[in-house]
Amino acid sequence: MTWELEFLHFLGQLHTPWLDQIMVFVTGLANHGELWLALAGIFCLFPRTRRMGLAMALAIAGGYVAGNLFLKNVIARSRPCWIEPQVPLLVPVPRDYSFPSGHTLVSFEGAVCMWCFDRRWGAPALVLAGLIGFSRMYLFVHFPTDILGGLVLGIINGWLAARYLRQGTD
Repeated sequence: MTWELEFLHFLGQLHTPWLDQIMVFVTGLANHGELWLALAGIFCLFPRTRRMGLAMALAIAGGYVAGNLFLKNVIARSRPCWIEPQVPLLVPVPRDYSFPSGHTLVSFEGAVCMWCFDRRWGAPALVLAGLIGFSRMYLFVHFPTDILGGLVLGIINGWLAARYLRQGTD
C-alpha cells in the first residue's frame, strides 16, 4: 500500500483549480451509475440499440452485486482518505469500502458493452471510463489497485453480458 499512497500523493501535485473542477465533474458522471444506466435505458428504447442497452443493464446489475455488495464488504479495504484524513477532499468522504472502485466498475461495464456492439460509440465511452477511473485516484478516494480491480471486473462483466446478448445476432 505504500507505493499506492506515494502514487496518490504524486497525483496530488497535479492539482490546479481548473483540473479540480474537471475531475469533480468527471467523477460525478458515474455517481450511482446514473450516466451508464441512463444510456442503457435510452439504448433500450430503439430496436437497433436495444441489445446493447440490455447488455449494459445486465452487466451493471451483475457488477453491482459482485462488486458493490459482495467484494467491497468481503475485502473491506479502507479508502486512502480514511487512512490519511488530513488530505483535503473535493468530494464528500465515501462511506463504503474501497475495493473495487464502483465508479470504474460501472463505467467499464457500460463502455465495454458499447464497444462490443458499436465501436464508434464504444471508443469514446472507453476513454470516458478511463478518465472516470483516473478521477477517483486524483480525488484521493481510491487506490490504483481499486481502479484496476474495477477495470478488470468491468471488462469481464461487460464482455460476458455483450456476448450473451449478441448470441444469435452474428
